[in-house]
Amino acid sequence: MKEHIAHSGAWGIALIVIVVASWFLYRYLAPKTWKEWAGAGVIQAFIIALYAEMYGFPLTIYLLVRFFGLDATNLNANLWSTLLGYGETGMMISMIIGYILLFAGFGIFMEGWREVHRARKEGRLVTDRLYGLVRHPQYTGLFIALFGEGIVHWPTVFSVALFPVIVLAYYLLARSEERKVEGKFGDEYRAYRERVPMFIPRWGQWGAMTSTRDNTAV
Repeated sequence: MKEHIAHSGAWGIALIVIVVASWFLYRYLAPKTWKEWAGAGVIQAFIIALYAEMYGFPLTIYLLVRFFGLDATNLNANLWSTLLGYGETGMMISMIIGYILLFAGFGIFMEGWREVHRARKEGRLVTDRLYGLVRHPQYTGLFIALFGEGIVHWPTVFSVALFPVIVLAYYLLARSEERKVEGKFGDEYRAYRERVPMFIPRWGQWGAMTSTRDNTAV
């Protein structure tokens, strides 16, 4: 494949972004059990594959051109730009929407992290604010951020394939965590679990996810 592909070959940037994203990943997920390490490992693979393609070599575009007959003229490393033929405009639109989801998800993740760690220090079950909307806001925020960056902004064959694996891994991890919390708090947690959904807020509560985070940040 000899065609020039715009926005590729910046391996130095790819390395820097992978290192920074990986630091945040392990700093705030802080895996301890094998299930936590397994989940973090899948996200690590997602990060490496995503940014290696975003800034380095666009393997997904290469595969589509080489094996699926994608038009090789006016190629762009961004899949949406190439498939839809919108060029730089298409890449900019997907970037803006993707970053909105990325930062919104990251904000929810961080606020959920602060709330649960505050509750753990106080030895209580957290059931208000974000945890009054979903039982695992950290993972909800994580899913939103990864979806925004790896599906909306810069989809690749690996990011699209790994995203449902990440969701499954953290669903299983959340179920394991819930069994431990139920053992500690008993009926209080069972009542909480009955009235609050796991990852997805009820209809009309998505805005509260963001407003709860913003109010805390002030």
